[in-house]
Amino acid sequence: MKATSAVSGPNDPIIMPRGSRKPDWEVELAFVVGEECRYADEAQAAASIAGCFVCNDVSERAFQLERGGQWEKGKGCDSFGPIGPWLVTADEVRDPCNLRMWPDVNGRRFQDSSTNMMIFSPASSWNWESRVSEPRDKPSCPPSSCQDQSTRKSASSSALSWKGCPHGSG
Repeated sequence: MKATSAVSGPNDPIIMPRGSRKPDWEVELAFVVGEECRYADEAQAAASIAGCFVCNDVSERAFQLERGGQWEKGKGCDSFGPIGPWLVTADEVRDPCNLRMWPDVNGRRFQDSSTNMMIFSPASSWNWESRVSEPRDKPSCPPSSCQDQSTRKSASSSALSWKGCPHGSG
């Protein structure tokens, strides 16, 4: 999960946090949710995606690998999620699972791959994310608590989701 302070523009500087020793990057496909989505099946999840964009998923690998615990702690630092420069609307993308992506870092191309290498499609990922907090592991929960809003995970419009990278991270 990226903190909102991680989001930055495509040409903004990356601010390295204090103690950073192993910065890394990955080109990723990300998307923006156009309408609230909760417990969506795959077709509903696909319909709720307003569009997609390229993002640079910056990580601090020392924070992730050498400090134990949660993997995401090296991903949500300020400026670690440059996006854009364009949002391509869903009607402009024929197949989000067949997009060529690459990052150029300081004038040098590192990755050059396609979203067809990704394990999960954006719709499949969003289908799962829209129900990740569902209390299905608690068969004995009373119906009233199963319907409680606090047990649901939903995304309002404008939520952003990073979906992973094709082959060859930094």
